[in-house]
Amino acid sequence: MDPADKSRLDADFSDLYRAHLRDVYSYSYYRVGNHHDAEDLTEQTFLQAYRHFERAQAESDGRPLRPWLIRIAHNLAANLYRDRSRRPQTPIDDTTDLRTMHTTEDLVEGRDELARIIDAIKTLPEERREALIMRFALGMDNREIARAMGKTDGATKVLLHRAIKQLEGIVTSS
Repeated sequence: MDPADKSRLDADFSDLYRAHLRDVYSYSYYRVGNHHDAEDLTEQTFLQAYRHFERAQAESDGRPLRPWLIRIAHNLAANLYRDRSRRPQTPIDDTTDLRTMHTTEDLVEGRDELARIIDAIKTLPEERREALIMRFALGMDNREIARAMGKTDGATKVLLHRAIKQLEGIVTSS
């Protein structure tokens, strides 16, 4: 590769990084639940993406690469869980969890409702949980989610519908 092509490729990757860093980090955080692991997964995602960027760009036919990045993060998170299940670790509390007192009753009620929803999301099957994270935390549309999860648009629509219905059932029964 000549220096001009390498320079263009690096500039394109820098643009991709700036455009999607927040999405990859958010996905990773919602997936693993703590900042340290989310930062590690985000870094690993972009390192792996850089290694395969030229090929991904060529194969994308101009389509956005965000679903490709989320797919990389998904695979790395799955590997992290698989590796940890093979060698159990002592759980360490996430010290970044904010425990602040609010005097406004509405804030307390909103926080309690949010906590119930987050707890309910954790009980969903992995695939449904991930689809909800991509849809509502990252704002991905069904087509992007389908590409990231390797599914058809129709299967993704059904998956999201079922995930929302299951989540509603869990939250309203608790």
